[in-house]
Amino acid sequence: MASDLERGVGELKKFRTRVDTVLAELESGDGGKTKVAAERVTRGSFGVGLPFAEAEGFYKEYNRVHKALVTLSKSLGDQIELLTIGVHAADVGYDNVEVAQRARFHEIKARLDRERDQAIEREQAQPKPAQPAQPRQDAKTGTEDLG
Repeated sequence: MASDLERGVGELKKFRTRVDTVLAELESGDGGKTKVAAERVTRGSFGVGLPFAEAEGFYKEYNRVHKALVTLSKSLGDQIELLTIGVHAADVGYDNVEVAQRARFHEIKARLDRERDQAIEREQAQPKPAQPAQPRQDAKTGTEDLG
């Protein structure tokens, strides 16, 4: 069993190395959280004082998507840090992990759990769109019944 754990930790370390490489490439590119957070479009970019509903709608949607991307990027970074600490703990043993790292692990986990719960609550609070009546086929006649 100990050898299985060692193999598992080794695989987790390889995975962490690959993830770290991908993250470094992502962060240094246009998809990095710093650049994503810095990219802003102002309402003035679409003209000021013009009654242009489509531009207003695009601006609002852009900001909604931008906020979601920044949140996603932060969440992904937190999850990877959480996994990194977990892999380290699996490697050296939980008792050998620094107190500060343990605290950081639990802080991140609590925040991610809270954010997940809030997202579920928001989703459940949104009204569900009405489903159109689905036609059903009568088994005897083969005709459609709109129910």
